[in-house]
Amino acid sequence: MSKIVFFGTPDYVVPVVDGLLRHFRTNANQHPIEAVVTQPPKPTGRDQRMSYSPVDEWAYNKKIPKFFDPNDVIKEHVDVDLGVLASYGAIIPEEVINHFRYGILNIHPSLLPNWRGASPIQASLISGKVITGVSIIKLDEKLDHGPIVSQFKDEILDSDTSESLKKRLFERSGEVIPTLIDAYLAGKITPKKQDEKSVTLARQIKKEDGFIPPQILDSVIKGKVLKDIKWEIPWMRINDEAFVLESTPSGVNNFVRAMYSWPVAWSTIKIKKQLMRIKIIKTHVSESQLSIDEVQLEGKSVVSWKQFCEGYPDFKLC
Repeated sequence: MSKIVFFGTPDYVVPVVDGLLRHFRTNANQHPIEAVVTQPPKPTGRDQRMSYSPVDEWAYNKKIPKFFDPNDVIKEHVDVDLGVLASYGAIIPEEVINHFRYGILNIHPSLLPNWRGASPIQASLISGKVITGVSIIKLDEKLDHGPIVSQFKDEILDSDTSESLKKRLFERSGEVIPTLIDAYLAGKITPKKQDEKSVTLARQIKKEDGFIPPQILDSVIKGKVLKDIKWEIPWMRINDEAFVLESTPSGVNNFVRAMYSWPVAWSTIKIKKQLMRIKIIKTHVSESQLSIDEVQLEGKSVVSWKQFCEGYPDFKLC
């Protein structure tokens, strides 16, 4: 039986480690997951209670050893064959990678070399593509650079947000990677180098990256296209230049979908001569116009666009 360490943190990767456990488990007391490595607990909320990651809680419930530092795999002399990594949230030191007999397989939710980096799902939605997928690569010391072991494709639905697409891609990964590991460890798969000439990058998104310029929001709601405004998305890079998003109803709609559920798209509007921040939570394209479905004015609750306009009937876009 192969000995595996899983590296991961958020809730959407739990199906991956759970799939490994179910696929390789031989009986109630024997399975391949030697340990998990996850992010340490953090104080949250007003009372600053310690919050443990979903992978941490999963390991606790399964009585599987857990570490908060990748180096502990070496320090604790964990005897392992393979690592599996999915959204762990930190760089794995090269000496830890080399500790594994067959290396570490990294699950990355894009068709590499497209959208290396921390935000590939959001970038895929903003780019307007209808097909994305998952790449399983052999981890090396560079960012999402290792050779490709396998890939699978998935359709981007019109209703998808980054949240729904992420959930689906990792659920499918939980089904794919256990059977892939069998072939990989048997030497039936030869990893292929990535095409470095086709690399695109999607760095970590910050809260301010959800901003929609007000003039663009105004125009697309009115069904207009501002061809003279260059809307650059700085965290998306192609040939070391910022991705330029078309200021069209579909372009803004894709942006709103990509920003949900974090950090959520936002803009600024004037209400009674006061400049206020408004979150654009949900939109759709109707008859070549951007239709707003749900918004949240700063300090207020989430409401439908109809409710918002009833509360602020003098707002120019209502």
